[in-house]
Amino acid sequence: MRHPLVFAGALAGFLGVALGAFGAHALAHTLAAAGMTEVWHTAVLYHLIHAVAVLWAGGAGLRRARTAGWCWMIGIILFSGSLYAMALTGWRPLGYVTPLGGLALLAGWAVAAIGAVRGDSTI
Repeated sequence: MRHPLVFAGALAGFLGVALGAFGAHALAHTLAAAGMTEVWHTAVLYHLIHAVAVLWAGGAGLRRARTAGWCWMIGIILFSGSLYAMALTGWRPLGYVTPLGGLALLAGWAVAAIGAVRGDSTI
């Protein structure tokens, strides 16, 4: 595969839109009854924002951008994934995983910023 990070970002975007629609339509009553609608919306928001960031990182072709992109992918999986799972199962201990995903998302932004300051990024 020539552009694995672009593929990962495109797949993340596809899944983010699909999960957003699934939550808004098929799961709307279930999520509302469990008081988890806002949790689902937060998961989708961060998922889609970072899917776009991953696409940028994959297209930039620079080392720090790629590192940032993989941090964001890990963050999507841990942050949004734990929120999706918690919203679907109601199992609150999954919330302990969420901050780890948040740290991965923050790490990605920090790496991108460092790349911009050091001149090896297209930001």
